[in-house]
Formats: sequence, C-alpha cells, structure tokens
Amino acid sequence: MHNAPGQAFLADCPTRLAVEIIAEKWAVIVLFALSLQPRRPGDLAQLIGGISHKVLTQTLRRLQAYGLVERHAFAEAPPRVEYSLTQLGQTLVEPIKVLTDWARDNGEAVVDFQEQNEL
Repeated sequence: MHNAPGQAFLADCPTRLAVEIIAEKWAVIVLFALSLQPRRPGDLAQLIGGISHKVLTQTLRRLQAYGLVERHAFAEAPPRVEYSLTQLGQTLVEPIKVLTDWARDNGEAVVDFQEQNEL
C-alpha cells in the first residue's frame, strides 16, 4: 500500500514534501547554481539575477532547514560565508537537470501556446 497512487496526495507523504521544496519559486534555481560549485551569497545573487538578497537568504535558510544546503562560515577578516549542497542536496542534481533540459527543449512551445491562447 506504500506506493498506492493516492498516497502521494496525503498531507504527511514524502512526495508532498518534495513538491513543496521544489515548488518554491527560487529553490530549484538556487540548488542548480550550487550544483556547479560552492558559492558566496553575493555570487549567487549575481549569477541568478532577479532575486533580492532578502529572498535569497530566506531561500538558503529554507534549503538549509531541509538538509539540502550547508552554510560554511570562514574565520577571516572580513568574514566570509559560502553555501554548498549537502550529500542529500546532491541527490537533486539529476532531477533538476532533467527539468532544466525539459524547459530548454519545451519552453518556447509553452510560450507560443500562451501567446496563441491569450484572452
């Protein structure tokens, strides 16, 4: 019964948790950026574009709370902070790559459809 089709809709199902994590607007983009290499917050914001430092910080904290991202503070002057994927976070790299490939291959078709069906 563990893999019954309706189980994914239950509130305490791990599938719902996974969808909640990746459905957050910036989560997948931040995870993808960190899949390339560890990064400082300013570098992430510049790479991603369009994300405020406040929202980036909130997203990183949320991903850290899920165990997907870890924060490294270096005892330097001035202080330096860097974020990287945890081992668990690394497990999302392949699914994110599949979504990214799908978007690259089909994004134009989605936009075309939307333009053709505007009210």
